[in-house]
Amino acid sequence: MATLVAGVLLGLLLKRRDGRIRAVEHVPVTSGDLGADLGERATLVQFSTAFCQPCRATRRILDEVAGLVPGVRHVEIDAESRLDLVRRFDVLRTPTVLVLDGAGNVVKRASGQPRKVDVIAALGAAVDGASHGPSHPADKV
Repeated sequence: MATLVAGVLLGLLLKRRDGRIRAVEHVPVTSGDLGADLGERATLVQFSTAFCQPCRATRRILDEVAGLVPGVRHVEIDAESRLDLVRRFDVLRTPTVLVLDGAGNVVKRASGQPRKVDVIAALGAAVDGASHGPSHPADKV
């Protein structure tokens, strides 16, 4: 019974965090790291795998959002072929999305498929320079 309760609680916790964008410490990234140019104002980096169904939907969301804001670029990375970056950014599942500011600092991240509105909000914070810390106490999770 205890195992069942622990499993349910863990499942609920993971479901609550799935796709949620949260603030992170600033980690610098260069175009050389990604193998692609960074966006002038911000970059949306997506770690994907070939068999990942939510990665396809995430790709559509990030492409759409990057197309809405001038100077924003979407870069998709195959997690299986870039294990160095997977380890460096502690990617535990796909899709994982990193939001980089104009200087190439990782300022937000999400594990799982993020909602479009959350990506837009995170991107707005990165572009406006309001990404120097969590904007809401719940973002500290």
